[in-house]
Amino acid sequence: MMKSSTVSPAHLATFAVSPSRPLRIALAVAVAFAVAPLHAQDAKSIVSAAVQRELAADREDHTAYQYRDRDITPDHDTLYYTVETPQGTLRKKLEDHGHPLSAADRQADQQRINILLADPAAQSRARKDASHDDGEAEQMLRLLPQAFLWTVTNESGDIVTLDFKPDPNFSPSGFESKVLSAMGGQITVDRSENRIRSIKGTLLDDVTFFLGIGGRLHRGGSFEVQRREIVPGHWQMTESKVHIGGRALFFKSIGSQEDEFRSDFKPSNAQTLQQANEILNQIH
Repeated sequence: MMKSSTVSPAHLATFAVSPSRPLRIALAVAVAFAVAPLHAQDAKSIVSAAVQRELAADREDHTAYQYRDRDITPDHDTLYYTVETPQGTLRKKLEDHGHPLSAADRQADQQRINILLADPAAQSRARKDASHDDGEAEQMLRLLPQAFLWTVTNESGDIVTLDFKPDPNFSPSGFESKVLSAMGGQITVDRSENRIRSIKGTLLDDVTFFLGIGGRLHRGGSFEVQRREIVPGHWQMTESKVHIGGRALFFKSIGSQEDEFRSDFKPSNAQTLQQANEILNQIH
């Protein structure tokens, strides 16, 4: 299954991560923080506890889902139906710019699916790419408590809002962490379960690589991710918005303009991509 519970500036959508895809340990520590009164913690501790809880949930929760996934870029506005499986994820086009597909477009999309189902090498590449993305997202999630200075700005019931800005003492060790450390923004944490409910950030300065030869990401670029508990104990990304200008040679998806909205989550019982295709054939 392609994960979707973690988030990174490269994938901003997941906290794990997936469509749609989102940022992916010590449950006892997380629970201890969750029941402690707010005044007994500092802001960094709240974030650290939430990160640990997200990592633990990502490691332990392998539930697959099926859902509607709307993907919007400057080039397209497409509604898909997505089915997750242990072998990977399969999705079918349902609408283009709010309109049902023509018969020819439906046939072309089914041909695309059939080609993938008949190509084990392509399936393997997709799983490898997803695993790589998940690893990067987890690494970025782990950096959140280290890369920023945190301030609690609001508490409303179980929801705590924290602002973050770059920590001048943090030294990024890679390209991804260099982008992360140039951002400022806000996180909300649901303390009833110690889960990250939303995160949004903005590039405070241009980020260059190798004096600009390797690319540049422009100041003002932003991302936002919303997550919700779709069934008790299970959180998924429901919305992501990535609007980062510029290009970097080292990233596939940073430097993009893309919004994604996921809805109508249901458990997926498909164990194979073929079974996922059977489910998709029933969706119209």
